[in-house]
Amino acid sequence: MLLIPAIDLKQGKCVRLRQGRMEDDTVFSDDPVAMARRWVEAGARRLHIVDLDGAFAGKPVNARVIRAIAEACPEVPIQVGGGIRDEDTVQSYLESGVQYVIIGTKAINVPHFVADLCKEFPGHIIVGLDAKDGRVAMDGWSKLSNHEVTDMARHFEKDGVEAIIYTDISRDGMMQGVNIAATRKLAAAITIPVIASGGITNLEDIRRLSEIAGEGVIGAITGRAIYEGTLDFSAGQKLADELAAKA
Repeated sequence: MLLIPAIDLKQGKCVRLRQGRMEDDTVFSDDPVAMARRWVEAGARRLHIVDLDGAFAGKPVNARVIRAIAEACPEVPIQVGGGIRDEDTVQSYLESGVQYVIIGTKAINVPHFVADLCKEFPGHIIVGLDAKDGRVAMDGWSKLSNHEVTDMARHFEKDGVEAIIYTDISRDGMMQGVNIAATRKLAAAITIPVIASGGITNLEDIRRLSEIAGEGVIGAITGRAIYEGTLDFSAGQKLADELAAKA
């Protein structure tokens, strides 16, 4: 199982939000490129980057920083989300060295957009599903839709997406542990990989997630825990590798 460090960008800085609230942020670094290199040197085999400004603006805002990270870390795949609303943006990111683009809000609002992208850029499209109590959240988590997470995931699986990133928004940035039951339920409903997100706090969470790695959960995104030090990234990836070897 991959432990994937999150680099959330706001005004060119590396920050973390609590439950998606832009006004509730903590700045962890003024140099996101150096932070990316730090995680790669610590053993990261993939990076998760979110353009927070872009997500709220509906268009890329921190693309220059993301390109710089891709140039500095060519040895690891990078997945990027935030403000990706058209094919030109997807193409621009892929040409800059990004491996996967994550579609969030527009995937729910305009479902055929994902199908079109999967045909145009096969193998490079991931959908991020943020949810609470089994229902998909939209528009920066400000409202819950009537869509069930599992139904939407099956829909995007048919479209040809590479993976689903599943975030339990009640846990994100709150250091309360992973919602294992909900993550397992989603993974059981589809055959494409699931990447868990939200609430990872310590090595025990890695241990619990590793128990369902064989059920389709291929990775876990971690942010606040590795920045605040409740989870040592290298130790977490080492534990996940050891548990995988024993499975």
